[in-house]
Amino acid sequence: MQGDESTLAESIDETLLRAGFALGENYAEVLRTNLRSPVPRHRVLALRGSVRQNLATPDDWRSALSDADVHVRREALNQIAHVTFDDDAVFAALVHCLDDDDALVVDGALFALGEHLYVGAVEKMCVIATSHEDARCRESAIAALGAIGDDRARPAILAALNDKPPVRRRAIVALSNFEGPDIDEALARASEDRDWQVRAAVNQLGRDDD
Repeated sequence: MQGDESTLAESIDETLLRAGFALGENYAEVLRTNLRSPVPRHRVLALRGSVRQNLATPDDWRSALSDADVHVRREALNQIAHVTFDDDAVFAALVHCLDDDDALVVDGALFALGEHLYVGAVEKMCVIATSHEDARCRESAIAALGAIGDDRARPAILAALNDKPPVRRRAIVALSNFEGPDIDEALARASEDRDWQVRAAVNQLGRDDD
């Protein structure tokens, strides 16, 4: 006999997805309870819903950014890059993610810090830009440093012009926020780079002939 789907119990995943869109009077309680669920996926879904409902607190962010599960940390970084907050402890947790063993966590932290233009991470970003073993992290560090535009990043961004092509291309874009003879000379050299996309990036800046 065919079962009646209307009588089937709703899964926790479905409940969390519904709560994320404010369907049901107890959505806030469902989300907040599952932020501390023993199941990582439930913590991920609860965090997404909490962000949609503007329920995430600084304590929630700190907890998610230091979560034992890498997928929760990645999700927290993806979400926090697009929300507004002003909490020193949360920024400290973000900076701590730059030391994570997972390259995608480091990459996400760099993106989030760059989106928030957090100058307090510039020095650590410079170290990552010049020495991290994963090229994705070096590229993201250069992108964040370019967005922030702090002059302390100048040597690291210039050094990135000797890195792999994707990092070199990112460095060209980052240099658009800097001025000076050293920048002009670097761009002139990059206009003859062996990678055509690097050369194209220089041409788009329109500064190689300055």
